[in-house]
Amino acid sequence: MLSQRNLFFSSLLFISFAGLAQQSGLRSVGPRTDERSPAESKPTPEAPSSESKAESQRQTVSSVQWASRVVGVSSEKKGDNYGEQYKAVQALGRPNKLPDIGESPCAWAPFYVDGTADEWIQVGFAKPIRARQIVVAENVNPGSVVKVIAIDEKGAEHIVYEATSIQPRTDPLLHIFPKDSALVCQQVKVVINGAALKGLNQIDGIGISEEVKPITVNIVVSKDTPKEIKKENLGKTVNSVGQEVAPVISPDGRTLYFTRNFNKANIGASDRQDVWYSTLESGVGGNSSGWSEAVNIGAPINNTGDNAISGMSADGRTAYLINVYRPDGSMIFGISRSTRTKTGWSQPVECRIANNYNLHEKNQLEFCVSPDGRAIILAVQRKDTHGDRDLYVSLKKTDTTWSEPASMGGIINSADFESSPFLAADGRTLYFTSGGHPGLGNGDIFVSRRLDDSWNNWSEPENLGPSINTDEWDGYFTIPASGDYAYLSSRGGSLGEDDIFRLKLYPAIKPDPVAIITGTVLDSKSKKPVASQIVSNVVGDQKGLEKVNYNPESGEFKLILPTQKAYTLTASREGYFPTVETIDLSKDKRFRDIRKSILLVKIETGQKITMREVLFEQSQFALLPGADVELDRVVDMLGKYPDMELLIEGHTDNQGEWEPNMKLAEDRVRVVKEYLLSKGIPPARIQTKAWGPSKPIASNGTEEKRKLNRRVEFTILKL
Repeated sequence: MLSQRNLFFSSLLFISFAGLAQQSGLRSVGPRTDERSPAESKPTPEAPSSESKAESQRQTVSSVQWASRVVGVSSEKKGDNYGEQYKAVQALGRPNKLPDIGESPCAWAPFYVDGTADEWIQVGFAKPIRARQIVVAENVNPGSVVKVIAIDEKGAEHIVYEATSIQPRTDPLLHIFPKDSALVCQQVKVVINGAALKGLNQIDGIGISEEVKPITVNIVVSKDTPKEIKKENLGKTVNSVGQEVAPVISPDGRTLYFTRNFNKANIGASDRQDVWYSTLESGVGGNSSGWSEAVNIGAPINNTGDNAISGMSADGRTAYLINVYRPDGSMIFGISRSTRTKTGWSQPVECRIANNYNLHEKNQLEFCVSPDGRAIILAVQRKDTHGDRDLYVSLKKTDTTWSEPASMGGIINSADFESSPFLAADGRTLYFTSGGHPGLGNGDIFVSRRLDDSWNNWSEPENLGPSINTDEWDGYFTIPASGDYAYLSSRGGSLGEDDIFRLKLYPAIKPDPVAIITGTVLDSKSKKPVASQIVSNVVGDQKGLEKVNYNPESGEFKLILPTQKAYTLTASREGYFPTVETIDLSKDKRFRDIRKSILLVKIETGQKITMREVLFEQSQFALLPGADVELDRVVDMLGKYPDMELLIEGHTDNQGEWEPNMKLAEDRVRVVKEYLLSKGIPPARIQTKAWGPSKPIASNGTEEKRKLNRRVEFTILKL
C-alpha cells in the first residue's frame, strides 16, 4: 500500500483508507487517524449513536450566546508547532465536537494530561445579558468542573456552581441555573479538577442564556435532509474486486476518471495506483446504455509511480494531477496539468505555485480546481494553519503561474483537519471533509457557500447529514455541472475493495444551477471552423468572466455560466471583426445544455457586419450604456485599416407608422456616425443610409423575429 512506501505525495489517495482500518486491518494514513489513535477517534460507549445524533439535529435549540473572547487561562495543552490546537480560543463560539464526545484539538485542554486541581479558563461575552442559564460543554471526562463563577458588569464575582463531590457524568453539558435571576453576566470562569478524573479534560464551549429551557447542542445539518439516500454502485464496467477511489466526473457528466489499485493492468505494478476512465454511453447505434468498460488512461499520465487526476477543466481537455512529473520519471510534491490533444494527453507540466510547501508529516496534499480554471483550492499544512490541514486558495496570475496559497479563513478551517475539497460548477458551492466541525464520524462531508468574490467569506458549513455521512471517514464528492448526482468512493456494498458509487442530490445541498455552452466558431461565408478566442461577460459588466480558446482540431469550446444572469459571448480572431452574441439565462432556474455556433465576419471589401439591440433601446436612438464598447470595436478596425471606408445602414421592424420608423433609422445612423467622428475618424470615411422597415431579414410576425429586423449594419466599402 502507499502507506508502506516513501512516496507520500499522492495524498489524494490516502484518505480512502481512513475509517476503513477497523474493517480491513490496513494501516490507515488518512487525516483523522494520523492525529488520533482509533480508540481516541471513536466515540466512547456513552456517546450518542448516529441515530440519536440525527434526532438531536431536529430539536429546537434554545437561544444561547457563546463566549467570544478569552480573558485568561491557567495552561494550554501543546499541539503541533503550527496551529491553534487545544488552545483556550477553542472554547469560544459554539462547540466544535459536541454532540459527539471524545478528544478534539478543537476544544481547550490544560497542559497536563491528568491535570491539576485548579485548572481554569475565563471567557467573556460580546453582550452582557441576564444569565438565567449557564452551560459548560465537556467533551472529555464530563464531571471535572468543580466551580463556575459568573462575573457581572461591575467585575463582582458570583459563585453559581460548586461541586460537593466529583463524579463522572454521561451528559457532556453541565447546565447551571443561577438562583439570582437578575444576575447580568459579562464573563464566566470555569474551574476544573483535572487530577480527580484521570485522563485528559477538555472544555468545548461556554454559553449563557436568558431562557431556562435547557440548552442543547446540535449538528448544523442542511435543511430537509432525507432520512435515506440510495447509493448506486456503478457496476462491473467501472468497479472491480480491486480498489476504485477518488472519482472525478467531467463537467458534462459524460466521462468519469478515477484511480484504480490492485489491478494487473496498472503500468507500474498491481499495487501501484493508475488513472482509469469510463464514458457514459447513450445507448444509440446498437450500443448498450450506461458506463463503458473502464480503460487505463496510459502514459504519460500514468507511470511507474502512483497517479491520480484531481481536477478537470470545463471543456474536459485539461487534467490536473497530483505530483510534479520529473524528466527522469520520478515525482515530487506539487501539482501538474496535462492537455488532451488529437494525439492523446500531453506530458504533464508543473503548475508553478509561489512558495508552495507542505508541513504535514506525510506531505499529504489534496486539491480541486475552480470551474473557470482561475483558482486551485489546496488542503495542506502551512505555518498559518489552524490545525492539521487547512484549505487554501491559489489564484492564477497573468503569467500563468499561481499565487502563494492564502488561507480560506476561520469559517471553513478548524483546529482539526480539512481535506478533500470540491468546488461545484457554480464557482461558489464548496464541499469538503472536516474533522473539526460537529459531525457524525471520523470526518464528515460539509457544504459551504461563497458569499462574495473573495475566498475567505463563506457561509457556516452544513453537515450533509446521516444519510450521506457515516460514523467513519467520508469524502470525495464530485458533481457534474447538471448538479443531479454526486459520485463518491465507498466500501459498503462494493465488489471487493472500495468502489465508485453515485447518489441523487437533494435540493438543499445542490449547487446553484448553471448552463453549459457548447459550440463552434465558423467563418460567416465558408462556414468552416475558425480558431478563435471566446470571452464571456455579464451584461453590463465588461470584466471578462471567462476566456476559452476554440481550436477546431481539439473539438468544440465549452463554457460554464451560472444561470439567472444575462451574458454576452465575444468571439475574436485576427483578420475578423469580433462577433458578440447575447445569451439570456436570467429567467432560468434549472440546468441548461446550450449549443451555439458563432459566425465570424472576415474583414474584406463587401462584407457586412450586423449589430442589433446591443446599441439602442426599442423605439429609441440614444446609445445604451455599454454600446460604446461595441462601437469601439469598429473604431479599432478603422484604426487598423486607415484606408477603410464604411457604409452605416439603419433598419427597424414594421411596428408603427412608416415615417416615424424612417426617422428613427435616420437618427440611429446619425448617432453612430457622430460617435465614430468623436473618436477621430474622418467624415469622408463614413457614409450613412436609413432604410427603416423596408428591408426586413425576417418576418415581423413575432417579437423574436422583429428583433432580427431592428439592426444597424456596417458594410465595408473599401480597404
